[in-house]
Amino acid sequence: MSSYFHRNESIYSKLNKQVENILATITDRYIGSNPPHPFTFRAFCSKGFLRGKDYRYVMDLEERFPEANDGQLVYAWAKLWSDESKEVVLAINCFGPVRVYLNSELVFKSRNIEETNPKRRVNFRIPVKEGWNHFVLEFMKTPSGFGGVFGTGSFKRFPMHFITPSVERNGQEGWIYTGFQDKELEMLPMEGTHEAEGDLVWLPNAKWEKSDLQLTRIFGKKNNQYTISWTKLICKKPGIQTYTLNGKNKGGIELFVNGESVYQSDTEKNFQVAIELPYGEHNVVVKSICHGENWGFELNGGNFSLPVPVEGTDDVWLYAGTFSLETPLRFEEMLRFDILLEGNQGPTYWRLDMPDTWVRPYLENPLFGKWDYPLGVTMYGLLQTGKELNRQDIVDYVLKHIETCTSFFQYSLWDREQYGAAGINTQLSAIDSLDDCGSFGATMLTASKDTDIRGARDVADSIADYIINQQDRLENQALYRRFGSVDFMKDTIWCDDLYMSTPFLSRYYELTNDPAYLDDAVNQFLCYKDYLFIPELQIMSHVYDFKFNTATGVPWGRGNGWVIFSLSELLAVLPKDHPQREELLSFFRELSKGYLALQGENGLWHQVLTDPVSYEETSCTSMFIYAFARGVRFGWLEESNEYIEAVLRGFEGLSKVGIDKKGNVYGVCQGSGYAFTKDYYKHDLTWILNDTHGIGIVLLAGIETLRLKKWLASVNQYSNQRGTLV
Repeated sequence: MSSYFHRNESIYSKLNKQVENILATITDRYIGSNPPHPFTFRAFCSKGFLRGKDYRYVMDLEERFPEANDGQLVYAWAKLWSDESKEVVLAINCFGPVRVYLNSELVFKSRNIEETNPKRRVNFRIPVKEGWNHFVLEFMKTPSGFGGVFGTGSFKRFPMHFITPSVERNGQEGWIYTGFQDKELEMLPMEGTHEAEGDLVWLPNAKWEKSDLQLTRIFGKKNNQYTISWTKLICKKPGIQTYTLNGKNKGGIELFVNGESVYQSDTEKNFQVAIELPYGEHNVVVKSICHGENWGFELNGGNFSLPVPVEGTDDVWLYAGTFSLETPLRFEEMLRFDILLEGNQGPTYWRLDMPDTWVRPYLENPLFGKWDYPLGVTMYGLLQTGKELNRQDIVDYVLKHIETCTSFFQYSLWDREQYGAAGINTQLSAIDSLDDCGSFGATMLTASKDTDIRGARDVADSIADYIINQQDRLENQALYRRFGSVDFMKDTIWCDDLYMSTPFLSRYYELTNDPAYLDDAVNQFLCYKDYLFIPELQIMSHVYDFKFNTATGVPWGRGNGWVIFSLSELLAVLPKDHPQREELLSFFRELSKGYLALQGENGLWHQVLTDPVSYEETSCTSMFIYAFARGVRFGWLEESNEYIEAVLRGFEGLSKVGIDKKGNVYGVCQGSGYAFTKDYYKHDLTWILNDTHGIGIVLLAGIETLRLKKWLASVNQYSNQRGTLV
């Protein structure tokens, strides 16, 4: 078996057994590689192509161009950014003939089998280059249909959104498209193309048809209702300076600077107001009241800028409304981007002075601000590391990541309802599996114990409702997968799902003090043992498949790690008088004995636990270390010496084999499917460098190793004081 790197490059070669410094190195590398960048805000025209639940763009041209004739063509154009040259998976359904061009090269051409079956989804891989990649789709009208559905082939964890490509709308999200054409385009558009070039008219319309005042254009005439308009006044000179703001209004107006009213008028006027302001940025808000006529305002006399950068616009104002005159203007609550505003027609958000154009947030960071199950355990590891090392900077990073998700939770639900698929919280806003909610939710609840996290309780209640009332269950109430992202995953039970459910249920029990959640977690372990336990080995099969009424029989390393990791989380909160506690303790000891027997010569466990030829796998090794160390400290493992040795040998092995001197983590198996043969796990499920399935777990293993060492030292000290050798 080949090594991941030379032993001289290992973190052990630099830090030896200094566990605290090892944890700090891994953590600092992760945070340095994933800085806390905010969401990206972009302009979005709601009259463009919206995305469906699978995050692909629905381009129903029959609906948009019912007057088009057979044989006519429509072109759709957008671009996609890539940080590196790589392959991406795309998926398409064809309502008629479709061609897909990437950077002017044909990469997909529909066949009759797709053109005559619009329900047929075709996945295909294409190479994208580093930088911008321009996609042009050519649709032909036929009697069978017109248009298609196009976009990401992997929407759960890696949905992609396309950017409007023309010079005029550069930075907006979405596609632009032509009217129907009688012949093919002689030249496809590319980077730097202007919409005005040639005779094409690009849709949706980007310019107002009328020259009304801006509030009439955006909101229409809304008698006795008001809007708010928000900008920042940038004062660049040091010290306190006098700034003279001047403008005019039609309709009622009240001008606020930093929340203080500085001008008010109920009638149309030209106005001028002098204010004293120090260096820096200052909120300027205009409250405008419609009196039934053309309404709006102008404001000059300062250097104005958007309150937050918004790609795809040169405007300096954001607009929201309309609101009832009885609705109070509360600046602290309204001048935010992570909430919805309660408008006269229901919840609303910020808009721009362009036709049907709204501001939308998008997740464009690979990891920070993302909600998925591997990041749930990653954040858990970082959080506990920050606490263990007394590093508030690490704790703050985790809290900021979590709150970036939770504070936008209600907005993301609305965004999905409005536009078909949310630009942020792509899994949290569309929960349909335990993977979407339990892991990250459990970490969120742990972090919430010490800090008030904005929106966390709403998220927790939503997750609890999903697990209890919506997730599919068998008659014995065991959680199972009635459907899957692919057909072969239907009607299965995965040992992974003990982690996706029971830690959250345990912590939600702590939050609510409702024993029903704890009893549900207990029941899951007892049911899953019935389906997946391999008694002769005292370990777990990965999956039980009800299509064949049998377990797969393959003991995948990380799947088993999830089981005992999660069981240790449950036992840590389970009351000592709980009627099933002894049964669960017995199960914990059985599993521990089974796993102990399979530890490899380097102190690590293998990808397939019973196959020493399969690669040494870092995440399962970390979870066995974690569980063994807790089992010793909490007294769950009665014969503890061999488990202590396994923990110390295991983490030293990780330090020598799985972690390099820069804090990079090797040997973490990628996200899995399942199979009935071990070859799939050995050869198809390869490992990934710095995969989030493992980084946090490695940190947790290190923390428990550190705690075990401290515990052993305290026990020895206590025993020596009593004259007893340990």
